[in-house]
Amino acid sequence: MKLHLYQIDAFTSQVFAGNPAAVCPLEKWLEDSLLQAIAAENNLSETAFLVPLKEQYEIRWFTPVQEVDLCGHATLASAFVVFRCLEPGRRIVIFSSKSGPLKVEQQDDQLRMEFPTLEPQSCAPPAELLAGLRRQPREVLRAEKYLAVYDSEDEVRSLRPDFERLKRLDCMGVIVTAPGKEVDFVSRFFAPRVGIPEDPVTGSAHCTLIPYWSKRLGKNQLHALQVSPRGGELFCEQLGDKVIIAGHAVKYLEGTIYL
Repeated sequence: MKLHLYQIDAFTSQVFAGNPAAVCPLEKWLEDSLLQAIAAENNLSETAFLVPLKEQYEIRWFTPVQEVDLCGHATLASAFVVFRCLEPGRRIVIFSSKSGPLKVEQQDDQLRMEFPTLEPQSCAPPAELLAGLRRQPREVLRAEKYLAVYDSEDEVRSLRPDFERLKRLDCMGVIVTAPGKEVDFVSRFFAPRVGIPEDPVTGSAHCTLIPYWSKRLGKNQLHALQVSPRGGELFCEQLGDKVIIAGHAVKYLEGTIYL
């Protein structure tokens, strides 16, 4: 059996930046164990698998160690593959996922994703979170992931977490954020519990970041940077119970899996 594979750098306009994701279009679903093995072999933060479903596509995402319910950058990468490789000329695609329908629209050279809002609530920071971050945040909130807020971009950039401590938390990962020097906000995302010490650019984290910063800054349109070593740029908008997460993507490689 042969499967086609693409590797796309998401949230960047040049290769070797942004967040790389593998995208593997399928005719029908394969065994979960095989999907997981492919993701482990790819050894990227996420591999997305697509199956045509009438006018839509079913989508699933796997890290090297487990399936996850939502992944922003691999959704952006999947839309890029649909628009540029599978159905050139198409402008809108809807992915059916475990987190509900996800709409992606191509506007000029940008891909705009419509994701659910996950508004964070203030919470008492667990000891493992504070020990793992090694620097006291200004405040801690939580939605599906912990959100630790700092006062400056420099603080966020300088964090050197203890990943073994963060791995013990009862959620997928930790978002850290602060006001940006040249953008509205910056962030990083740590998810050692699912095999990703630091994710280069995390679209799904912005489901929580956008409502937080929209309320704090009093504006609906936001410009963001994820300040991981690879880095990525996101253009964001708060729309009621939805958020728009937009960015660029580029193809790094295309090949064949032999099974």
